Amino acid sequence: MKVTVTINRRPEIADPEGTTVERALHDLGYTETSGVRMDRVVHLDVKGDDAVAVKALVEEMCRRLLANPVLEDFEVEVTS
Repeated sequence: MKVTVTINRRPEIADPEGTTVERALHDLGYTETSGVRMDRVVHLDVKGDDAVAVKALVEEMCRRLLANPVLEDFEVEVTS
């Protein structure tokens, strides 16, 4: 099954990468931009036929490795 994991830094946590990108955009003349946040997307192929079980497995992967539970939230989407 195809799985997409979207990992977002929690809104109350500073995003230094987003701040750097926003500053660079302004330096390039794109002053209309603000509040830039840099998130991550992970694409996985996971063996299994049960979407609920695959989602639970990937959520466990997120809690153990893919996302930092102190700083980040994640969303798992399973497609066939």
